[in-house]
Amino acid sequence: MGIDIEAGGRVKSKVRVTKSENPYLRLLCKLYKFLARRTDSKFNKVILKRLNMTRKSKAPLSLQKLAKLMENKDGKIAVVVGTVTDDKRLYDVPKLSVCALRFTETARASILKAGGECLTFDKLALRSPLGQGTVLLRGPVKAREAERHFGKAPGVPHSKTAPHCRSKGRKFEKARGRRKSRGYKV
Repeated sequence: MGIDIEAGGRVKSKVRVTKSENPYLRLLCKLYKFLARRTDSKFNKVILKRLNMTRKSKAPLSLQKLAKLMENKDGKIAVVVGTVTDDKRLYDVPKLSVCALRFTETARASILKAGGECLTFDKLALRSPLGQGTVLLRGPVKAREAERHFGKAPGVPHSKTAPHCRSKGRKFEKARGRRKSRGYKV
């Protein structure tokens, strides 16, 4: 008996590899590929997978959200495979140890001023090769503006999708179907 290829026979299990030309990211992928293979740590496997993700999937995380997620987790290292951005609304930044792919200048300054530290992934691999004492976090992937336009077509009943229109004013896609006073509202 052979494999019934017609009925969707062979299962492809191709792992996504980064298309980035960035040599530092390539080296990190190489390092975590080794660690994922040679250790039994699930942490390293997850980091490798996230390093190889698309840029869209490596969403930025604000310092405000980071501080909120790291409450009551003293002495642990926050790990973000992506950018850590600053938040002007956060007045008193707590002391944090953060490992990320990159930090914005102001975010780095805020963390260091509060007595925290900004780590890179190679430093993290030396400090905790199995991911002990770390908290793995990620940014909001669906928070992109483009995501507002995905889903059921705008105008269809119970659709919360934003239309692609030039402006958000009174004259732009605000008549029939959008308000009770102009015929009907969906």
